[in-house]
Amino acid sequence: MSNKTVTVQANMADGFAIAADIDGHKVMIDQPVAAKGSGTGPTPLQMMLFAVGGCIGTIGRIAAFQQKITLRSMQITVEGDYNPAGLMGKPSDDRVGFSQIRISASIDADLTDAEKQQFLDEVCARCPLHDNLLHGTEVLHSLAP
Repeated sequence: MSNKTVTVQANMADGFAIAADIDGHKVMIDQPVAAKGSGTGPTPLQMMLFAVGGCIGTIGRIAAFQQKITLRSMQITVEGDYNPAGLMGKPSDDRVGFSQIRISASIDADLTDAEKQQFLDEVCARCPLHDNLLHGTEVLHSLAP
């Protein structure tokens, strides 16, 4: 199979808001009012964690269908720890990104706890975003022509 490219264009809006039109869906990222944003959307960090949880849920649906498992629901909690000093331009010995991301899932299906853990392990192994977090991905940045 060949690779597929996914493209998203983020555009600065008013204040700290960042807007995108993604396949006809209006998406907004912002900062809370307490951080001088207008609170029109989640922060980029929250959106990233939501995307990871969403990816796991989506792959969970696909895997359950393929394995003929009746997956009634799945609640995925994604937490990340970071030190905000770096993004504020302050000196820090910590990295700028998350130092740890924790994923936990509550799975409502007729499976034993061991089977649920095996299912979650498989789902996470198949999730592209989980893979990107687990393994270093080359990231390039440049000025647009």
